[in-house]
Amino acid sequence: MSYRVALVCLGNICRSPMAHVVLEDRLVRAGLDDRVQVASSGTGGWHAGDGMDRRAAAVLRDAGYDPSRHRARTFTIDWYAENDLLLAMDHTNRADMLALAPTVPQMSQVRMFREFDPEASGDDDEVPDPWYGGSDGFRDVLAMIERTTDRLVSALPEMMDSARR
Repeated sequence: MSYRVALVCLGNICRSPMAHVVLEDRLVRAGLDDRVQVASSGTGGWHAGDGMDRRAAAVLRDAGYDPSRHRARTFTIDWYAENDLLLAMDHTNRADMLALAPTVPQMSQVRMFREFDPEASGDDDEVPDPWYGGSDGFRDVLAMIERTTDRLVSALPEMMDSARR
């Protein structure tokens, strides 16, 4: 049985694909890559089929990751059936996801990505969109994603056990 995690942002060219690449890397390191599948998408479809934003890809490459395989996808109602855990990058993304829900989703299925960030506070639980800024914003987002992903990976075994029950 595979546990399926999806990361969702607006266009699927910056935040969610960065988190996708980092999560896959961390799953390999933790020996969970054969038990957890990762996908990412955007709530808006205008970038579908495109590669990652060049600035996001450059920041990932500079940090030793491979961003080359990403192609943007659009979040649809089908993602509810296809994934066990849906992680939104911000509250607008989460609201857009919930608006497409076929029924009232279990709150454990749709969560904020930064719920797992050890540095997040109650009012500061969004991954900021770096698209309108410069390289520093992408580096800041990568640091946020890395620490959040580390905590997420440590929580996944228990989440997977709960899903089997």
